[in-house]
Amino acid sequence: MTETERPSVLTGHTNVREAEDFDSVYMQGVPPWDIGRSQPAFAELAERGLLAGRVLDAGCGTGEHALMAAALGLEATGFDVAATAIAIANTKARDRGLEARFLQLNALVLSSLGEQFDTILDCGLFHSFRDDDDRPRFVKELRASMPVGGHYYMLCFSDRQAGDWGPRRIRQEEIRDSFAERWTVDSIQPVKIDITIDPHRAEAWLAVITRL
Repeated sequence: MTETERPSVLTGHTNVREAEDFDSVYMQGVPPWDIGRSQPAFAELAERGLLAGRVLDAGCGTGEHALMAAALGLEATGFDVAATAIAIANTKARDRGLEARFLQLNALVLSSLGEQFDTILDCGLFHSFRDDDDRPRFVKELRASMPVGGHYYMLCFSDRQAGDWGPRRIRQEEIRDSFAERWTVDSIQPVKIDITIDPHRAEAWLAVITRL
């Protein structure tokens, strides 16, 4: 696939945080990040028993990680700004006979739910904030939505990824700076994010962060 053939949502030239932009991507077909299963890095967390309590899938898309948590018998919620993605997630839950709640919600007003989540999974949301002012707002919303000792597991595109296609690359230092106050960054490890387009896997960081 050439650069001109790549979906525009992966070029980095469009502000995909807008609900209509995300919706249009889902309405046009299967987005590159919608692989129809859990990301391997998050599936490994589940296998290790690291998902616990009330689980939130932040920027859930069509809900695979919330459904993974639900299949483990955990109370699972997912939210996304795209209404089409949420509708697909609800259909998946019904088809699989799983109990999971899916909400259309902007990540920057997460605390408006007035709920606490022990485990928050984020695959591709953190790196989607193109406005640097939005990142600290999101971190503030996360903290307000977690109890002390809660865990935030985040997968994001890494600056180790070659080329200029795809979403914004994130440096380790950016993660550590964003969570420098009243959080502990337990680890940041290089992993892969699976995608549906060539080269099918992208360089990523898996950050494990604890709320203080």
